[in-house]
Amino acid sequence: MTETREERAARLERAREVVAHEWEQFQLVRGDDGRAACQDNPAEFEVQRLGQFMTWPMPLLDSYKADLEAADAAGRNLLTEKYARMMEPTEPERYARELSPHLPPLTAERVAAQEEIVAVQVAWARDFHRQYPGLGAAMRVLTTAEDTLQSTSFETYLRGELGTYSDATLALYRRLIDDTVAAGQNLTWRTLAYTSIFAGYPDIDAAEAAQGP
Repeated sequence: MTETREERAARLERAREVVAHEWEQFQLVRGDDGRAACQDNPAEFEVQRLGQFMTWPMPLLDSYKADLEAADAAGRNLLTEKYARMMEPTEPERYARELSPHLPPLTAERVAAQEEIVAVQVAWARDFHRQYPGLGAAMRVLTTAEDTLQSTSFETYLRGELGTYSDATLALYRRLIDDTVAAGQNLTWRTLAYTSIFAGYPDIDAAEAAQGP
């Protein structure tokens, strides 16, 4: 079913609400070196996160919005939890000792469900890098095997983020992945197409051209 202009406007408004809520939680994240420079750049944060959330249908946005609200009520911070989970590959001993005990545990079934999603999305991202090398070069490295203490991959970032979703949100996210596969589309392309427009480009091809040779 084609989305009406009114439905698209409502979805954009909801996506902006989610981004604003994430930004509030992001302001409370503290790394080993204190506050990060990106925490003082709300415009860039909005561009990047809106690019992702505008690929989401309204029920998924509503579910994740509820996750953020529930986290606030429980004294949790989903952004802090995401970045903590991202440290497992690069600092496994520290993660097990200092971070994992403070994170909601994930069942084996939950981890397996997440890994199925991760595999699909890493393949999409790899295809995108081949088709849009300029934009790809400006993105994160692809795989967890490439992680360093200074650079976290797309795969690790995605795995950390999926680990913060409620079961209801993950199920809706999996539906998005399955629907995208069925449509023969690439979610990385869709995300970067939106990101390019929010960044001020007319389309993704113009954004790619702007990256230079």
